[in-house]
Amino acid sequence: MTDTAHLFGAITGGIGAGKSYICQQLREMGVEVYDCDAAAKRLMRSDKILRERLTELVGKEVYEGDAPRKSVLTAFLLASEENKQAVNAIVHPAVAQDFMASGCEWLESAILFESGFHQRVPLACVTCVVAPLETRLRRVMERDGISMEQASRWITTQMPQEEIASRSDYIVHNDGITPLLPQLRGMLRAIAQRKHTL
Repeated sequence: MTDTAHLFGAITGGIGAGKSYICQQLREMGVEVYDCDAAAKRLMRSDKILRERLTELVGKEVYEGDAPRKSVLTAFLLASEENKQAVNAIVHPAVAQDFMASGCEWLESAILFESGFHQRVPLACVTCVVAPLETRLRRVMERDGISMEQASRWITTQMPQEEIASRSDYIVHNDGITPLLPQLRGMLRAIAQRKHTL
């Protein structure tokens, strides 16, 4: 029988789907969720080896002091798929190690499947947050203060929402219409049952 004490849950979904809001709701329900994106940003500042490897890959201009320069890193990431994979190969192992030491049972990752992060930690269940494309575009534009073209480009660089959903165990609809709490309660019940049967 699988050691379910060491199985974790993951929240994923495309940019603008509203994963962070869902995680906020889960935290209010008493569920601690590890934010992979925030952890990556923290580790890019605090982890000396990670900083050295990023500087070697991207160039000295990627850092200003200990702080990564978002504009430089973003331009590098968007330049090619190879660049994105190279950065992920540096950052994601460090994040996975940090998560495993965090004590959290849930993690939030926008690129769970693309990065192979789902293979770095033992998962009992993957939940995908979905929303209509126009809703996602609006959220990204408002959050980041960018144009529709830029928001659309970000969305198209990620795995299609439909593919993420098809590879997940549970779907949460965050369209601003479908009530969220019943979905989240149902998800937590389903995952508790799933862990019990593993």
